[in-house]
Amino acid sequence: NAVLRALCKEFGFDLDTPFEDYSKDIHDILIYGTGGISVPVHYKGQRGVGTYDIAFEGLVKSVERRYRETFSETMKAEYEGRIEILLGLEMDYIPGIQEDFTPLIEKGGLEYSIGSVHLVTHPDHVEALRNSLLHNDNNSQSIMPHLWYIDGGNPAHYDNGLNELFHGDIRYAVRTFFHQTNAMIERNRPTIVGHFDKVVMHNRERFFSYQDKWFQELLHETIALIRETGCICEINTRGIYKGRHTDFYPARDTIRYMNTLGIPVIVGTDAHAPADLDRFEGAYEFLSEIGYRNIVKKLSV
Repeated sequence: NAVLRALCKEFGFDLDTPFEDYSKDIHDILIYGTGGISVPVHYKGQRGVGTYDIAFEGLVKSVERRYRETFSETMKAEYEGRIEILLGLEMDYIPGIQEDFTPLIEKGGLEYSIGSVHLVTHPDHVEALRNSLLHNDNNSQSIMPHLWYIDGGNPAHYDNGLNELFHGDIRYAVRTFFHQTNAMIERNRPTIVGHFDKVVMHNRERFFSYQDKWFQELLHETIALIRETGCICEINTRGIYKGRHTDFYPARDTIRYMNTLGIPVIVGTDAHAPADLDRFEGAYEFLSEIGYRNIVKKLSV
């Protein structure tokens, strides 16, 4: 794609790098666009070669536009009875940055939402983040010092955030993750709650055990809230096929516990590429093996 190549040249990144390994600045450019800044795009076609300038709109606006253009009522009617196409989005709940999902749902015409936490805001830093956005100072250098990044392929981000933001207090950090997750559920009631125990991924039993009483209590509080609000719980397989975790999110023992409560679950691969869409990693077999009673196979919208 000529536009992506132009972005690579202008902003100094390459397309061979996994998306999650890009810096926050590159994430913002790809997701939200260049903010009106034009880049020169070189093209070569049947009529010759040339250059034109374009301000990249970002993936969010691109998906929204393409949905309106492609998934018209005619297209949906054509596939009726064979495949149902729903438009949804995984949304990050980040106190101080993004707390209300409603504007995004309405603007995108979304039919379902997945609510997740990847960036944990330190409770003392919420106002600082709001002030940064208020003054349009939303670059990664201003924002990231206030956030604990629990995701991605580099465990150093996890360790650095734990030490610099929470002074190594893992219980406080993990408790903040769960409280942020609970606040997201209470405020937004997303259709699906995504990987609500993902805080364990880079822990790898170094700082705490999954079976620690305090961790289980936090876990069960969130599960009780999911049950109370009627949200669907995602069984996320990405950690397994990416080699970053040995279990699903949530873990098998947690899924067994949720089964006793009748909590609805849906299997998701959290695919970042088409090749990963069917990476279920034995999740359906496991659910069948334990006799899970409430598996959602079709969303009601």
